[in-house]
Amino acid sequence: MEMEAKVDEKKIIIGVCVMEKKVKCGSEAFSGPMKQILDRLQAFGEFEVIHFGDKAIVEDPIESWPICDCLIAFYSTGYPLEKAEAYAALRKPFLVNELQTQHLLHDRRKVYEQLEMYEIPVPRYAFVNREVPYQELDYFDEEEDFIEVYGKRFWKPFVEKPVHGDDHSIMIYYPSSAGGGMKELFRKVGNRSSEFHPDVRRVRREGSYIYEEFMPTGGTDVKVYTVGPEYAHAEARKSPVVDGVVMRNPDGKEVRYPVLLTPTEKQMAREVFIAFRQAVCGFDLLRCAGRSYVCDVNGWSFVKNSYKYYDDAACLLRKMFLDAKAPHLSSTIPPILPWKDDEPLQPSEGLTRQGSGLLGNFGESEELRCVIAIIRHGDRTPKQKVKLKITEEKLLNLMLKYNGGKPRSETKLKSAVQLQDILDATRILVPRSRPGLESDSDAEDTEHAEKLRQVKAVLEEGGHFSGIYRKVQLKPLKWIKVPKTNGEGEEEKPVEALMVLKYGGVLTHAGRKQAEELGRYFRNNMYPGEGTGLLRLHSTYRHDLKIYSSDEGRVQMSAAAFAKGLLDLEGQLTPILVSLVSKDSSMLDGLDNASTEMDEAKARLYDIITSGARTSHGNGPPEKPWMIDGAGVPLDSSQLLPILVQLAKKVTQQVRLLAKDEAEELAETSSYDLILPYDQARALGKTNIDVDSIAAGLPCGSEGFLLMYARWIKLERELYNERKERFDISQIPDVYDSCKYDLLHNSHLKLEGLSELFNIAQVLAEGVIPNEYGLNPKQKLKVGSKVARKLLGKILIDLRNTREEAISVAELKNNEYIACCEPEDNDYLFKSDSKIEDKRTTSIASDMSIMDLDDDDDKEETQYRLDPKYANVRSPDRHVKTRLYFTSESHIHSLINVLRYCNLDESLQGEASLVCDSALHRLFKTKELDYMSYIVLRMFENTELPLEDPKRFRIEMTFSRGADLSPLEKVDSAATSWHQEHTLPIMGPERLQEVDSYLTLEKMEKMIRPFAMPAEDFPPSSTPQGFAGYFSKSAAVLERLVKLWPFNMSSGASKPGSAGASKNSCTGKLP
Repeated sequence: MEMEAKVDEKKIIIGVCVMEKKVKCGSEAFSGPMKQILDRLQAFGEFEVIHFGDKAIVEDPIESWPICDCLIAFYSTGYPLEKAEAYAALRKPFLVNELQTQHLLHDRRKVYEQLEMYEIPVPRYAFVNREVPYQELDYFDEEEDFIEVYGKRFWKPFVEKPVHGDDHSIMIYYPSSAGGGMKELFRKVGNRSSEFHPDVRRVRREGSYIYEEFMPTGGTDVKVYTVGPEYAHAEARKSPVVDGVVMRNPDGKEVRYPVLLTPTEKQMAREVFIAFRQAVCGFDLLRCAGRSYVCDVNGWSFVKNSYKYYDDAACLLRKMFLDAKAPHLSSTIPPILPWKDDEPLQPSEGLTRQGSGLLGNFGESEELRCVIAIIRHGDRTPKQKVKLKITEEKLLNLMLKYNGGKPRSETKLKSAVQLQDILDATRILVPRSRPGLESDSDAEDTEHAEKLRQVKAVLEEGGHFSGIYRKVQLKPLKWIKVPKTNGEGEEEKPVEALMVLKYGGVLTHAGRKQAEELGRYFRNNMYPGEGTGLLRLHSTYRHDLKIYSSDEGRVQMSAAAFAKGLLDLEGQLTPILVSLVSKDSSMLDGLDNASTEMDEAKARLYDIITSGARTSHGNGPPEKPWMIDGAGVPLDSSQLLPILVQLAKKVTQQVRLLAKDEAEELAETSSYDLILPYDQARALGKTNIDVDSIAAGLPCGSEGFLLMYARWIKLERELYNERKERFDISQIPDVYDSCKYDLLHNSHLKLEGLSELFNIAQVLAEGVIPNEYGLNPKQKLKVGSKVARKLLGKILIDLRNTREEAISVAELKNNEYIACCEPEDNDYLFKSDSKIEDKRTTSIASDMSIMDLDDDDDKEETQYRLDPKYANVRSPDRHVKTRLYFTSESHIHSLINVLRYCNLDESLQGEASLVCDSALHRLFKTKELDYMSYIVLRMFENTELPLEDPKRFRIEMTFSRGADLSPLEKVDSAATSWHQEHTLPIMGPERLQEVDSYLTLEKMEKMIRPFAMPAEDFPPSSTPQGFAGYFSKSAAVLERLVKLWPFNMSSGASKPGSAGASKNSCTGKLP
């Protein structure tokens, strides 16, 4: 129908019955988004808009309110919703948003119940309802790291939400293993949206709350905006749970970027509309582990600062109003919209297209596609272990308490409650009298008492408990038969057990600083172009980041500190750790798979070190010294060992005198004195040295002289067994570790002989540490492949997924080009007789996720994507995958050994090493892969080469020795500064390939696959139902479009299973 025909028609009256504070903008009648959309509606010439105003809404009777055909009305504070309902019943206008169901939005309990009624996924939750503040509830129980509601247990981290929908004070409680504390989320104030409270551990009790499982979303939240049942626009923003800093653009607006929804998510948006009958509605979406959950429904919401969305919303509302009140008029979109679209283009993200330059320039057509880094943790305190046999009944009873009363079962104690029980018992058992640290009276009893004192000192250290830094293992050794308490028969009772206390290995202030600085270095150097380009990629869903860590606390905190530097975050590490870091101990922990081979290597290494016996291995030429068994072990190692022992005794004796003074001071105080609470979460974020302890002449950090002495006396005793006259070479790395730690952090104690001890320990450790993973290349390859098997498999999956994704992008672009050149008859969103509409609607295909995909890639990760049609960025298709794996020294050595020696495997005979000869020499000279050492694999795509060309994907390998400098280094002012800060700099990356060499992904896969866990052995990927990724591998990339508006005109809410709840519809977007 011609546009002129509508002039004769009476205009449709749109009533805006909303409080002015929700729609006004300064002196303007309407806010930005509302004005933009209503102006567009009026530009069609079919509508007249009337704003009721606050006075009429609040004071005037409904009979005097303006009469309208269509009503926009939604609740806000002070809004008389019942009055609006009465008006709607009187005048019967078409309602954009139903009024009755808006009552549900005031109560989060009703929202969740409604969502579940319509089978919309929500986080696991429970209600705690109180009639009066602080009411005691028999169904609610709170422990240190979890709460229970009606028997349903929620482990920290969990979320606490007030039941009232207008109360935005939401809390997240963190586990003690991550540092504890609470983060409060609130409505944005300035540039803050949350605040971390490290000392808050207990939940609120003054009201009613919803408790729900915390969903780690990778630091990003998604807000979905619906306009009717068939349209959903989604935007991603930085989550407030990370650091609470709001990202804003130069205009002061919060930075959000449009993202594509999966078909499952689009169906969820449709179901939200059906459940609440709110055509214009916003809700919050959490994407976690490949699935999506609705965690809040907000009611009326518009997108801000998106001209394309304003166009879409105006067209959709127009159709809605015409269908409801003037169905005889055509709702066809005119070929030229009656307003001007002049949205400014965002600036370029500042990323270049070239490679890094480390291996040469491979042309303007190269794009970085993937960064994989395997990184060792930062500087830590020495790892410690105390073993003692216990016969004390108090300790044995604790073992039975926590192992379920089983006399032959061991138990591990990690939680604060468990460790407090151990501490309380130990305090009672430690003798009050103290004859001296080395008394000759009853040496065995004295040693036992000393170990109990050490256990007590370790558990009291800092005045706090943390499961990731200290744990106690109790293992029964002997049992006796005793009569049962009821007199019927006998039962076993343990009378002796082995107690093993593991502690230390805590990330130091220097370690946190190193990790954060390395993260900044990666941001500025590992990605082509400027560092701000990476941040823009990440914020716009074009940077797919996942961070994995082993189970060790120092590794987890290193990962969190690195993420803080990489993404330019602020605040404490605990929220960053919980939000961004995933633990995978099976991939990044442990040496059990290669324990036999490593034990054999250590036994042979003992012979080499003590006797100097060596043999050549392999057919390599003499210029390859790494082919010798025990390569790197000093020739005079057997002469160095006695010197090492004597110097260790000298240092230990000095620490003993310092510890004796501290012991005498402690003996004057009660063992039951209360310890002041220790702010662990704040300590985890500390990056400065402990100035107060150093000024007082005390050890740096929380280690006192007693624990420092315990550390050194243990090393002295275990390094050389005088009775057996035997050296324990496995203690050499620990001696070196302690020397380096004390030279870096405790140089102010001026321990005589420590520097000499360090020099000798370093020479010996440089021979011992690399050879513990195999004495020769073939053994190193065998051990490495067993230790890093799963990690290698995951790396290959990462590279393969990136390649498949990049190929799919290229195919999609090609097919879109073909589709534009050869238009087909499609079922467009708006049925139209006008072919000129084709130009506007064909572009919809790329806005919609591909339907009916073949899930032929069982290990492919779920991909979430920027929406290119709404993004307003110059290169929306640019996408970089980053995978970071934080682990220990063992996995770094193992991975390096596989990379450099993989060609020695029988299946790869005749193949050249992945590592060039010059790099093999450098690696041989690199005796230690120190703190923050790393291996980086970067994959580049040459977009000008054919898809089937193996050279289309190039791999670049680099490594860094980490903080591989001697703490004795004092050659310039920079070294002096490092010493003052108790840290060492991290060495830059070194190439593993020759300049201008070309390692294809195909060659990389061929060389690594024999040592990697096959993809089919990995756990099934968590792919949400109905979604197999964004890209299709088939030629049919244009999805089937559906009619936009099968709108149900009835005022009542549709029920599940009704026609309005069709499971086969797909949501689309306008161009």
